[in-house]
Amino acid sequence: MRTTLNLADDVAAAVEKLRRERSIGLSEAVNHLVRAGLTKQKADAPFRQKAHDLGRGIDFSNVTDAIETLDGPAAG
Repeated sequence: MRTTLNLADDVAAAVEKLRRERSIGLSEAVNHLVRAGLTKQKADAPFRQKAHDLGRGIDFSNVTDAIETLDGPAAG
């Protein structure tokens, strides 16, 4: 697709730097930077932990009973 873009000074500088470093054309440099930005945007999505109801859990109000439930009766 052919189009005209107006780049901000900092963006134009980044494109020019990439062009010089890789000896590539303007279009290739712009495409690379746009793709990198799109990929980063997806990666920055907030992490969401899915929770599932596992039924009745352990009552932790009494730590000794909870440990005994998990580890078995204390030897002794």
